[in-house]
Amino acid sequence: MKKLPKKQPVSPCLKENIDYLNRELAVDKSFDLINLDLEYDGIEMALYTVDGFAKDDALTQIQRELNHIDGATKDNILDHLLKSRIPYIELEKVDDLEEALVEILSGPAVLLIDGQSEVLVIDTREYEIRGPSEPDSEQVIRGSRDGFVETMVFNAGLVRRRIRDRNLRNEYIRIGRRSMSDVCITYLADIADHELIEYIKSSLDEIDTDGLPMGDKTIEEYLFGQHKNPYPVVRYTERPDVAASHVLEGHVLITVDGSPSVIITPTTFWHHLQHAEEYRQKPIVGSALRMVRFAAVWTSIFLLPLWFLFAQNADLLPEGLSYIGIDEPGEVPLIGQFLLAEIGIEMLRMAAIHTPSALATALGLVAAILIGEVAIEVGLFSHEVVLYLAISAVGSFATPSYEMSLANRLMRIALLLLCAFFHVPGYIIGTTLLILLLAGMRSFDTPYFWPFLPLNLRGLRDVVFRAPMPLKNRRPRSIHPIDPDK
Repeated sequence: MKKLPKKQPVSPCLKENIDYLNRELAVDKSFDLINLDLEYDGIEMALYTVDGFAKDDALTQIQRELNHIDGATKDNILDHLLKSRIPYIELEKVDDLEEALVEILSGPAVLLIDGQSEVLVIDTREYEIRGPSEPDSEQVIRGSRDGFVETMVFNAGLVRRRIRDRNLRNEYIRIGRRSMSDVCITYLADIADHELIEYIKSSLDEIDTDGLPMGDKTIEEYLFGQHKNPYPVVRYTERPDVAASHVLEGHVLITVDGSPSVIITPTTFWHHLQHAEEYRQKPIVGSALRMVRFAAVWTSIFLLPLWFLFAQNADLLPEGLSYIGIDEPGEVPLIGQFLLAEIGIEMLRMAAIHTPSALATALGLVAAILIGEVAIEVGLFSHEVVLYLAISAVGSFATPSYEMSLANRLMRIALLLLCAFFHVPGYIIGTTLLILLLAGMRSFDTPYFWPFLPLNLRGLRDVVFRAPMPLKNRRPRSIHPIDPDK
């Protein structure tokens, strides 16, 4: 269990409180911590805030209002300010200096008053944020263009804008002894599985760490584990419409302040293959797009190992497919060509992430030289290797979930190596082990391969085809919704 800080009651003596906060915060050593000594109508006060979070206009107006506290006494000053004089919405009283200290570091301003055993917390913080622009990794031709940002409160608002339901819950928790990161759990109280909600809450409460350096990814690893399994057990999204649609189905969202994406849980394998574009087109068009995407995903996993198997064992090919093979093997063994090309593509992907947009064209030219005609001419790669590797790479990029595409790439390399060492038995064994791995996985209490294993015909229809919305009147059984009807 994580250790809670020892409670430090607020003293009626203002000087004692100031000394404690100044010592704990080291105000004299941090230029961005503001401590103002104030006095209004003979009553001494102190204001603490962080310069980078303070909303100057609001704090200036509050100080103007404090000039008009005539008639207030030390006995009723706190209620007088809370109810009459401070023109702000987000106000609360706190009787613990440790809690007040955490609030100061989180951004709100804290007002201490001489003679009072409570302090006022005024949430005047204002974050510098970028606009809620469309996420680069989840773009659609038609649909909303807003996306989550790094500020948790704005992300909660983007979801509530789409679900104006009295049962929508945004529960707050703070995690990290040093980072004190804000985390939000979002769900519909009359739909989501209560056991899942309680499991998430209790698991979050038990996280004992200095901070969440990688935000939502750190939360995922604490909650769901499975560190040796490359396949993702939660889905990330930066689109509010995608997040809202999953909440309406009974899923739970986990949002971490500072991360522009939210965690959707629980999820199956097929949740990672769905894209918002399918639901922005007619059902028959959406189904066709889904079929193409499925074909691309399966191609990204199985095409290269299968072609390598045929290239190494030409006797496996029937006469009509005898052209599938390799004409000029090249100077490097075939398995070496594939591994070199896979490493080359991964290096180019990493380079593209770190390359400024102004140099993107130059990087493209370098890529064409490295894995292109020149590499073929010098005998490093054969034409067929480049062709089939390009097809597999396109399949990886067509996978909606980035985490899923990386896992599939690892599985493709593993299948290639099994085919190189064990030929046909290696391909069969590798494919079987992959299916058993996916079939045996669970995300909380949800089978990862549902609705194929265990079989559910209604769910199977919704996975294979993009069903018309009037027919999608049942929530997925796999996530155990309280209300199964939409």
